[in-house]
Amino acid sequence: QVQLVESGGGLVQPGDSLRLSCAASGFTLKYYSIGWFRQAPGKEREGVSCITGSDDMTYYAASVKGRFTISRDNTKNMVYLQMNSLKSEDTAVYYCIRALCGRPMYAHPSGSWGQGTQVTISS
Repeated sequence: QVQLVESGGGLVQPGDSLRLSCAASGFTLKYYSIGWFRQAPGKEREGVSCITGSDDMTYYAASVKGRFTISRDNTKNMVYLQMNSLKSEDTAVYYCIRALCGRPMYAHPSGSWGQGTQVTISS
């Protein structure tokens, strides 16, 4: 069964850091592009970052560029999102999914949304 499971969210203060993890099972991660998306209350889901499966090219939304870093460990079938200098506007549920990387990025038609992990930035 193809599955991606997010973890690592939490409640932190502005300026803090978090690392989100995306664990893949049922398929070999290294062949696929994976994206992180987020959805804040009352807002549409938006693409945050993406990493390609072929050559590890990375893409970032303008709002997170310079603060977030996406990476993958194919030996562990994991994708990570390191989030630094967090702001209140980063508060959202974060999802990982097979993606079509680019500007903009899209969830791949074969992907399915998981439960996500809640990130809350508050003082």
